[in-house]
Amino acid sequence: MRVFDPHIHMTSRTTDDYDAMHRAGVRALVEPAFWVGQPRTSAATFVDYFDGLVGWEPFRAAQYGIAHHCAIGLNPKEANDPRCREVLEVLPRYLAKDGVVAVGELGYDSMTEAEDEVFAAQLALARQEELPVLVHTPHRDKVAGTRRSLDVVRESGIPPERVVVDHLNEVTVSLVADSGCWMGFSIYPDTKMDEDRMVRLLREHGTEGVLINSAADWGRSDPLKTIKTASAMLAAGFDQSAVDSVFWDNPVRFYGRSGRLELDVEAPSRQGATFAGNTIERGSR
Repeated sequence: MRVFDPHIHMTSRTTDDYDAMHRAGVRALVEPAFWVGQPRTSAATFVDYFDGLVGWEPFRAAQYGIAHHCAIGLNPKEANDPRCREVLEVLPRYLAKDGVVAVGELGYDSMTEAEDEVFAAQLALARQEELPVLVHTPHRDKVAGTRRSLDVVRESGIPPERVVVDHLNEVTVSLVADSGCWMGFSIYPDTKMDEDRMVRLLREHGTEGVLINSAADWGRSDPLKTIKTASAMLAAGFDQSAVDSVFWDNPVRFYGRSGRLELDVEAPSRQGATFAGNTIERGSR
C-alpha cells in the first residue's frame, strides 16, 4: 500500500517514526507550519523554523524514502501574538521556495479580530502565489468557525477547489461539501476523528474531494493513523482503488496544483549522508 499523508508535523517526531512510516507504506507527506507549544517571541524564530521545514526535514525524510513537502504560514494561535505579526513580511520569500506546496495552516483558533486580519492577509498571498491553502478549523465553536472560514475563503476570491478545510467531523462535513472546498479529516487516538467514524463518513459522502491525515504532532497522536484508516476501509468493504484514491490520488491532485510535488524519492545509503554538515546517524557505526 502506498500512502501520502497530507498533514503531519514531523518536526515533532523522531527518525524512528519516519522508519515506521516507510515500512508501513507512507511514501509522501506534507508538513504544515504550526504552533510548536512553546510561544515564539519574534519573527526571527519563525525563520529558523521555516528553514527547517524546507531543509532539514526533507533531508531527514529522504533518508527513509519519503518525499517531504511543506505548507508555510502563520498559524491562527500565534496570529494573536503581536510579536509574531512581522512574520507576514517574511512569508513571500518562503512561499516561492521549492517543496512549499501550500499556504498553511491558516484559519481560526479563538475567532478574534487579529485572526481575521492574518487569515485574510495570507489568503491574499496564496492567491498572489497561486498556491493551495490548508485551513485549520478551531477546536472550540467548530461549526461557527467552519462557517466563518468558508465566508472568508469566499471573500478572498480563491477558487474553492484550491482550498482544503481540515479537522472536520460529522457536524461540519456537510458545510464544506456544499462549498466546493476539499474536505480534510484528522484521525487521532482520542480526539477529532477515529478510523471507524471516518469509514462511516466515507460511506455517506464518498471519496471525492477527501483528504485523510494523521496530523501527528508533539501531543498524543499516531503517525500511522493513515495506514490504519486505509486498513479499516478495506475491512469495511471498500476496494483497493477507493483506498488508493483517498490516500494517494486525492492528495496528489490537491497539492499538485502547486506545480512543486516531487514524488520520486529513493532512500539513499545513510552512511555518510549529511545536511549542512549534520547527520541523522548520531554516532552510530
